[in-house]
Amino acid sequence: MKVKEGSLEAPKREPLDWKNPDFYDKDSTEREMERVFDVCHTCRRCVSLCDSFPTLFDLIDESETFEVDGVDKADFGKVVDQCFLCDLCAETKCPYVPPHEWAIDFPHLMLRAKAQKFSAKGTKWRDRIITSTDPIFDALSKPGIAHIANAAAESKTMRKVGEKLFGLHKDAPLPKFLPKALSKALPGEIASDALVKPTDRTTGKVAIYVTCYGDHNEPQMVEDLVSVLNHNEILVKFIKDARCCGMPKLELGDLKKVEKMKDANLPLFIDAIEDGYDIIAPIPSCVLMYKQQLPLMFPEEADVARVQRAFFDPFEYLMLRQKSNLIDQNFQQALGKVAYHVACHQRVQNFGMKTREFLELVPGTEITAIERCSGHDGTYAIKAETYEKAKKIARPVVRRLEEASPDSFGSDCPMAGRMIADGMHSGKAEHPITMVRRAYGI
Repeated sequence: MKVKEGSLEAPKREPLDWKNPDFYDKDSTEREMERVFDVCHTCRRCVSLCDSFPTLFDLIDESETFEVDGVDKADFGKVVDQCFLCDLCAETKCPYVPPHEWAIDFPHLMLRAKAQKFSAKGTKWRDRIITSTDPIFDALSKPGIAHIANAAAESKTMRKVGEKLFGLHKDAPLPKFLPKALSKALPGEIASDALVKPTDRTTGKVAIYVTCYGDHNEPQMVEDLVSVLNHNEILVKFIKDARCCGMPKLELGDLKKVEKMKDANLPLFIDAIEDGYDIIAPIPSCVLMYKQQLPLMFPEEADVARVQRAFFDPFEYLMLRQKSNLIDQNFQQALGKVAYHVACHQRVQNFGMKTREFLELVPGTEITAIERCSGHDGTYAIKAETYEKAKKIARPVVRRLEEASPDSFGSDCPMAGRMIADGMHSGKAEHPITMVRRAYGI
């Protein structure tokens, strides 16, 4: 049988067979890792992505055989630990993803290995804790507690203690916590006299999934999103009592917990959809969960598919409205030179650079788009053992920003923005929706 060297066809990701008992079998997982690693070794196109690939290739190059069979299977976990599950290799680099007959899906294999490790209780307690965003963030976002947590994050002494006791790097940039979660102060719906104007893809009514981060750490991002939507006569309401999207637990391999979070959120999202609302979340990772990850985990669930169709990235949504001439282009202020980091979890959604396209609508604005990983990846950049690697990964992005000498910079992912700012000599990252609000003068 003739084997194609590679494929130029669009990737067709297969569903994740995570409820199959074989999915959690260590020997079966290692055999598949050996097969896939051998293909990766002979290709090496992904060496510039996350540290999984340099780690793998170093293990092979330093082995006695210079092949995968010379690598101790006990070291396979070193490759897994460096995987962000960003999906960039599968979605943008790999020529062997389905429909190619070799059917390589590196992120799904890494997820399988993480799930196998989690099921075998091989995950650190620290990682179980820091990925439990709902209880941890709720506990920290209280009067008095938030002040103590923020003060501790600024204390060099406390950060050294935190690194020693909890394995959180003393220099890693940490988010600040609100003394009261944003969702507790939000109205159910923001009144508007504007006539709802649907398009072929949008209803003109948006239900905002605030997300853990927007709820507890950066409310300004959510407030700016609301202002921009309202300014463009889009009716807005908030989805109340929603849980975490599940991305932190997905990256940990705790797939049963991901399912519980999905089960908690779906009824809320379906209610909004049945009331005629589209859904937007300001964090690319949370959008990705409902547009790609959960549909691949639960391909038979009609409600998952329904939410997938109704879920949008903010700028994807705005540009869909722009196509129907429903976006106000009467901007009051130029943005000047903007260095814009394209978040990896946005890139793999395959709808194009809609953020850049929207920012370019603002007269007197010059965009430098940077398509490189920021190195943050949720918890990766705050762990003691991976912070320095995250800084190294972020270095090319920081260099590009400094070369651009922008008037402002930022990313659709505020965590990526914070990581990039941590490497800069000065300046603070802004979410692009904040830049748009400033351009409108609202």
